Amino acid sequence: MSRYDLTNFEWRVIEPLLPNKLRGVPRVDDRRVLNGIFWVLRSGAPWRDLPERYGPRTTCYNRFVRWRKAGVWDRLMDAITAARDGEIQMIDSTSVRAQQAGCDGKKGGADHCLGRSRGGLTTKIHVVVDAQGLPIRLGLTAGQTHDGQIADTLLDQLGPRTIVLADKAYDADRIRELIQNQGATPNIPPKSNRRWKSCFSKRLYRERNLIERFFSKLKHFRRVATRYDKLAANFLAMVQLASIRLWLRANESTA
Repeated sequence: MSRYDLTNFEWRVIEPLLPNKLRGVPRVDDRRVLNGIFWVLRSGAPWRDLPERYGPRTTCYNRFVRWRKAGVWDRLMDAITAARDGEIQMIDSTSVRAQQAGCDGKKGGADHCLGRSRGGLTTKIHVVVDAQGLPIRLGLTAGQTHDGQIADTLLDQLGPRTIVLADKAYDADRIRELIQNQGATPNIPPKSNRRWKSCFSKRLYRERNLIERFFSKLKHFRRVATRYDKLAANFLAMVQLASIRLWLRANESTA
């Protein structure tokens, strides 16, 4: 058994959430295939280097893509993050470099989320985490995109009395109004050129170290730390699976 494989606890959580196949040829062992996908995710190795114990690499890759297209990873993420602590939420982004395998095709296209920045061709991972530093919502943009551009999508499901922590990149009237219109409260340091300074708690703001720690854990998954996937949809699916794994490990440690 590889150290990247699902533990019995993790498998007990995931198994009931997988699609049920009632007719036709029985599906290849789901746990073995998922272990193969997680091996690629954690090691960063190409699919062709998948060890034989996980079965044919084409089976693992095809299942990964097919379930991504069917929304299985989305539903798995939603189910596992349902127990989130939403009293405080934090939003931020991190940039990852794209290797040559992820740079083919039309750069910067809608399907790729690739852009030029100081680090070369990069993609930005945008994340909202809960009060425990665990991911709730994810998004991708090209590397040079301003953080505030995707905030409308990631901050549109806030609960009343939620406190949102963000850095100065999110200090825009539009974003503040989006948060406040949902009954939530923005705790964002005002930019120096603002004439009107809103209320801001430095003590609460220090909690943002949780999202930085999340990014550090996320980049332990080498398939996320460096982008190898050509399609943004496949790369986002890898980020989702890494996030799901971090949730499972956190739940197992407190079980």
